[in-house]
Amino acid sequence: MLPIPELLSPAGDLERLQYAIRYGADAVYCGLTEFGMRTASNNFTAEQLAEGATFAHARGKKIYLTMNTLPTNEELERIPQAIQDAVAAGVDAFIVADLGVLAMVKQYAPNTDIHLSTQAGITNWAAAKAAYDLGAKRVVLARELDLPAIAEIRAHVPEDLELEAFVHGAMCMSVSGRCLLSQYMTGRDANRGQCAQPCRWKYHLVEESRPGQFMEIGENEEGSYILNANDMCTAPFIDLICQAGVDSLKIEGRAKTAYYVASVTSAYRKALDAFLQDPTAEEYICPDDVFEELDRTSHRPYSPGFYFGRQQAKQDTKSGGYLRHWEFIGVVEGWKDGVAQCSQRGKFCLGDTIEALTPLGERVTLTPEWIKNEEGEEVESTPHATMKYTIPCETVLPAYSLLRRRITK
Repeated sequence: MLPIPELLSPAGDLERLQYAIRYGADAVYCGLTEFGMRTASNNFTAEQLAEGATFAHARGKKIYLTMNTLPTNEELERIPQAIQDAVAAGVDAFIVADLGVLAMVKQYAPNTDIHLSTQAGITNWAAAKAAYDLGAKRVVLARELDLPAIAEIRAHVPEDLELEAFVHGAMCMSVSGRCLLSQYMTGRDANRGQCAQPCRWKYHLVEESRPGQFMEIGENEEGSYILNANDMCTAPFIDLICQAGVDSLKIEGRAKTAYYVASVTSAYRKALDAFLQDPTAEEYICPDDVFEELDRTSHRPYSPGFYFGRQQAKQDTKSGGYLRHWEFIGVVEGWKDGVAQCSQRGKFCLGDTIEALTPLGERVTLTPEWIKNEEGEEVESTPHATMKYTIPCETVLPAYSLLRRRITK
């Protein structure tokens, strides 16, 4: 087990990689334009991957490359070159699910670590040990495992086999993401990174003799239905996950925005650091501002996932939508003499109270007395995409601080 658990954040592109690291990630995971499980994100070219690796390594962080789809015969011939390009770029590990890809990584990147993806469905210690025997340095555990099962795996596998587990984000309705629903309904294969997420659409039932009468799908004490899982949130019991023997705490979300990645990474950095201050304490108390921060991103209702048993892995059958209480409105590019230079990402108006989140996790509330555009003219709002503007702020706001405002109805 690693002496200090790693905080692992998603990086859908170079910008999100940089925000993840600036906001507290120890490592990031990303993908190329093919062979990864998130084609919805922009992903990386070989050149961008090299730039991302340089950025990460300069700050003592790591970068892992996902190659965890189930490739076809036609794709196999392109994989060796992709592996060699990634090695040249400087990746620290490959995340794989397919045994053929694992063998290719061993052949073409013998000095680079291998992590076995959650797509491989590691649900027991025998499977974890088999992965180790095949050359895996780390296994990404199935989301369906509870805490006792993880502890049992830790007790039965070699000490130098690292365990990684998801701690926050979306949960697939199918076992470890092996879903056929997207392919069946839309022709987009979830096992090849193209998931349309039909499990999160809002459905009604129609009885054939009553056309036009739509009946809601719900749940009761007898059980839940199969669609629209809640988001996982483990910040309140991050101590228990660490104590179970998990080496890497993984945040889901390569298709999420840079703001989401920064905010959630910042929250879990604070939660993990609070635990690490005294890992032997009888009781871990998650800081209140962690929960407050996790409410400032767009998300579905939270649940603890499967960590306390299947009955806790709740589903949201009342709505197919997200909870969104705050909106991202800008990025701080610099600060000097009480004035913040900003770039617009959303409109706000003079008189609005806004909040800044800094890379150190500090939150600063302000109600700007004026807004000036790039020409130095006072304006009433910031209506134009990426427009440059300045606002007064006595508190120093470091570059890459993020601005947001509460949504009012």
